[in-house]
Amino acid sequence: MVETSVVDSEVRQFAAQAGDWWNPRGSEAMLHKLNPVRLAYIRDWIDQHWQCDECGRRPLEGKRALDVGCGAGLLAEPLARLGAQVTAIDPAEELIAAALEHAAGQGLAIDYRAAAVENLEGEFDLITAMEVIEHTADPQQFLISLARRLAPGGLLVMSTPNSTNWSRLITITVAEGFGLVPKGTHDFDKFIGPERMKAMMAQAGLNCLDVEGIAWSPTRGLHLSEDLRLNYLVAATR
Repeated sequence: MVETSVVDSEVRQFAAQAGDWWNPRGSEAMLHKLNPVRLAYIRDWIDQHWQCDECGRRPLEGKRALDVGCGAGLLAEPLARLGAQVTAIDPAEELIAAALEHAAGQGLAIDYRAAAVENLEGEFDLITAMEVIEHTADPQQFLISLARRLAPGGLLVMSTPNSTNWSRLITITVAEGFGLVPKGTHDFDKFIGPERMKAMMAQAGLNCLDVEGIAWSPTRGLHLSEDLRLNYLVAATR
C-alpha cells in the first residue's frame, strides 16, 4: 500500500501552470470550458441528494465541502458561493498560493491547504475530486481515503477520462497535440473505465448512485451526455 496518493512528477506538471490557471484562454483553457459542465452535474446532485430548491442560490449553506486536487480554485470558489464552508486541497504549493490570491480578490473565505487527502482529518458533507484519480499513485487507496473523509449521508462527486480509444484520441492526441492542454498532462495507462470505477468504489465502501458522460461535439462543445466514451462523472455515497 502506498502512503500517499501524490505522484511528484504530476505535482510538478500542474504546479508549472499556476500563474496561468485563471486565464480562460491560457494553458488551462480546457478546464474553464469543462467547469460549467461539472458544476451543472454537481448542482443537480446537490438538489437531488438533499432535496434542495433547484432555484435556491445557497443550497450548501451549513454544509462542509472538500475539493480534492483543487488546483487554483476553479471549482472551490463556486462551491463557496453555493454556501458551503469549503476546504480545498492540492499538493502543489504554487497552486495553493494562486488559489489564495484569487479567492482574496473575490472576497471568498476558503480554507486552502497544500496537502494530500490521506493527511486530512474531519468529515465533509460534499467531496469533489475532478480529473484527479487518474493522476494518483494508487487509485484504489485514493478512493478509500475519500470514503474515510465522507460524512454519513454525504455525497461524493468525481470525474475522470474513460479508458477508450476515443478518449485517448480527444484527450491526448488532439487536446495535448494541439496545445489545448499542456503536453504530458495525461497518461492513458492510468485512465479508468466506468465498470472498473464502480468495482473500485464498492471495494472502498462507496455506493455508486449515477454515472453520466461528458461528451464533445463541434456544435455543442463539452456537454453532459449518455455517451461515456470521452469522460464521465460519478455520484456516490458511503
